[in-house]
Amino acid sequence: MTEWIFESTFNEVAVLLVLAATAGFLGLLLRQPLIVSFIAVGILAGPSGLDIARSAEPIELLGELGIAVLLFLVGIKLDVQLIRTLGPVSLATGLGQVIFTSLFGFLICLGLGLDAVTSLYVAVALTFSSTIIIVKLLSDKREIDSLHGRIALGFLIVQDLVVVLAMILLSALGGAGAEEGGSLVGGVLATLGAGLLMLGLVLVFVRFVATPLTERLGQAPELLIGFALALAVAFAALGEALGLGKELGGLLAGVALASTPFRDAISARLAPLRDFLLLFFFIGLGARLELESLGASGLDAAVLSLFVLVGNPLIVLMIMTALGYQRRTGFLAGLTVAQISEFSLIFMAMGLAVGQVEVEALGLVTLVGLITIAASTYMITYSHQLYRLCEPLLGPFDIRRGRRAEAEAPAPTGRFDVILFGLGRYGGAMATRLLLKGYRVLGVDFSPIAVRFWRRDGLETVYGDVADPEFLASLPLGSAHWAISTIRDHEAGVNQSDARIVFAQTLRAAGFGGRVAVTTNREAETPMLLAAGADLVLDPFQDGADRAIELLESDRQPVRLEVIEPDEQKQIED
Repeated sequence: MTEWIFESTFNEVAVLLVLAATAGFLGLLLRQPLIVSFIAVGILAGPSGLDIARSAEPIELLGELGIAVLLFLVGIKLDVQLIRTLGPVSLATGLGQVIFTSLFGFLICLGLGLDAVTSLYVAVALTFSSTIIIVKLLSDKREIDSLHGRIALGFLIVQDLVVVLAMILLSALGGAGAEEGGSLVGGVLATLGAGLLMLGLVLVFVRFVATPLTERLGQAPELLIGFALALAVAFAALGEALGLGKELGGLLAGVALASTPFRDAISARLAPLRDFLLLFFFIGLGARLELESLGASGLDAAVLSLFVLVGNPLIVLMIMTALGYQRRTGFLAGLTVAQISEFSLIFMAMGLAVGQVEVEALGLVTLVGLITIAASTYMITYSHQLYRLCEPLLGPFDIRRGRRAEAEAPAPTGRFDVILFGLGRYGGAMATRLLLKGYRVLGVDFSPIAVRFWRRDGLETVYGDVADPEFLASLPLGSAHWAISTIRDHEAGVNQSDARIVFAQTLRAAGFGGRVAVTTNREAETPMLLAAGADLVLDPFQDGADRAIELLESDRQPVRLEVIEPDEQKQIED
């Protein structure tokens, strides 16, 4: 009855798309990223399941196009100014996490009985975290601009750079291994020479062609996107022909357009196509895996998954504690690396293609990916509740025990009109305006970088945590008329451990006689916060909208919608 599926490739792809849409919807209900659903579809449609994915060549072709577009979009984000924009904490945390995860992962893999080459591959694969998934989850929680969100984005960029270097190295080794009858050194030199040739081609294109050509093509957006896609595929084909691999070719195609003013538009337009084509990569990946082999590697996958879910966050937490960050910030940032990436699977697939790892190793990393991505999604979604659950165990990471960040922010002296907690974009803008109006302001933040920045900018600032009752009680509260917290609790269903409630209640308990203002993103929280002791609840979005309406209504000249005749238009232009 189901033989009609195999009468044509079109029927087969149609069934696969229906399965993917169904699995994606179920994953959405379970709050899971699409990558989990797509791999599951591949396993279900493969030989160990329904045995539907039989058109291996078309599926592999679409998957290769997806990888080329994915690497193209990675390359187009690699601006030459990227390294300069990375803060010290991003570099230190990103590189430290990669080094320690690779080292401990390698030792764990050796302990599990894997050979040295496979252990090295798996250990490197465990270091990559999914930028796409993390950005999506943090954006959904409105934490992308929080301190831990910005730090996480910084070390994810570092990880992306490591991915690029790892793929370049793997392409060089793969090209060397493909040389028949030649020495390994000769093969490596030939591959590096081909890489320099392509890099030179890219530099010439960037210097003389990229900007003027894209500006001309930008007059027809569809043509610009078509050109970008053609460039990605052409460079991927050239990279394959030169022995560098399609992945590196697609990456360099993105770099060739990274300096153009149209890179963001190209990236946004190609992202849906990337996701569609990657569906077939993950389907092909799942179809190559057998349930029996996955079951056989279940124990190894469980050990490595536990390492990624617990070990990676601990590594980040320790590094950030050493840099002087509050344990809450380190914990929340660390949770973002508690999974492996789609690049981990691509990296292992490249190793399989050059014959350096077996399909069992790919199956092992895939199973780790399914476990860690599924689990870390919930860990990031419920990060604040998880922190409160783990807080009693985080005593060794308490920076109040003589950390340098606190030493850099001595106890404040003098009298202040306003004590402002949280010096991010919203709090920093508020501090600037208060100073311009002549108020004496004391800034408080638990980011050492923010403390140093604002102290250099002339604002008296101290390091501290709004959720620490001892610290709040030590502040010069007697002269202040307002205590303002711009820190928002982003979790749903806040309770009595909400930092803003602790903030208001602690200030009242310390005898603070001024007024207390807290911040929220949800209007429904206002009664609860007022009941906890706040005098004013700030809602940046609603307040900003109210202010915008005031500005519109205060405009002296009302907007008139008139039809301008052609001769009048000519006079205006003249």
